[in-house]
Amino acid sequence: MTRRELDAAGITDPELRAAYLRCRALNAAHGKTYFLATRLLPAARRPAVHALYGFARWADDIVDSLDSGVDERARATALTALRAQLDVGLREGHSDDPVVLALADTARRYSIDHGHFRDFMSAMSADLVVTDYPGYADLRGYMHGSAAVIGLQMLPVLDTVVPLAEAEPYAADLGVAFQLTNFLRDVGEDLDRGRVYLPADLLAGHGVDRALLRHCRDSGRRERRVTAALKEFEALTRSVYRRAEPGIAMLAPISRPCIRTAYVLYGRILDAVAADDYAVLHRRAVVSRRVRAAVAADGLARVAAARLRHRPSRRSDPPAPPTVLSPSVTEEAA
Repeated sequence: MTRRELDAAGITDPELRAAYLRCRALNAAHGKTYFLATRLLPAARRPAVHALYGFARWADDIVDSLDSGVDERARATALTALRAQLDVGLREGHSDDPVVLALADTARRYSIDHGHFRDFMSAMSADLVVTDYPGYADLRGYMHGSAAVIGLQMLPVLDTVVPLAEAEPYAADLGVAFQLTNFLRDVGEDLDRGRVYLPADLLAGHGVDRALLRHCRDSGRRERRVTAALKEFEALTRSVYRRAEPGIAMLAPISRPCIRTAYVLYGRILDAVAADDYAVLHRRAVVSRRVRAAVAADGLARVAAARLRHRPSRRSDPPAPPTVLSPSVTEEAA
């Protein structure tokens, strides 16, 4: 399957093929929900998505490791080195780091604005020093670099049926919606990393602060004020999904099933959090295998319909056989 993807994308250089395979492995291991959705894209476009998400995971892993043996200074040094490698890779089109090499190649192939990558790295640097956000506007400022730009990077790969600039606000909002979902699901884990992404004013409106979150996390106790704050954050997240949803129709028809599937799967994470009575300080909410399989099956049906009804968009992809998602893949997602 991976060789077919690389062949379809016209990636023939052995070093470059190995670099893309490295990114694909990172996406499969860490971005499980989106990895499943990516399988619904035409084979020629998948390596670029793996490069974008692989690089994001590579940088995120530097700042998010819970390994007590890695201090903040070491993380800052590693992030600075990665930023330098990125600058060289984007400028020269080559890098000794396979993840940066694949990213630079994708940026060149799809003419992706280099500023998006620099904004992302700035957000990763912020994670080393910023541990909370006073209000939602402050959080949105951070998420421009950590999430919105991921959606903006993706647009040239997905292609659009409207001018790119028209679709950009919706792509940015979808990236933000996905990250807000992760913030809600991972409240406990982020707290262990010393970070609280839920805005302080939202928490304070329910009589919640970091100390209360820490107490609930450590004691295993539930607190109605915390549950009320989490419910409000969920409602905020769903409002961003609603703003982002019209952008799916702006994508090339062959790309819509992928993004629709990701949209639905991430929404199901919110459903799982609510079904588990917002116990995110104590355990991670999980989307059932049955639900993941149903969403994947719907995505496959949409892919088949798109291939029958629409000609290739501006960037024509070579014809490919229908995607087959094995049970093991659907079980990994979410």
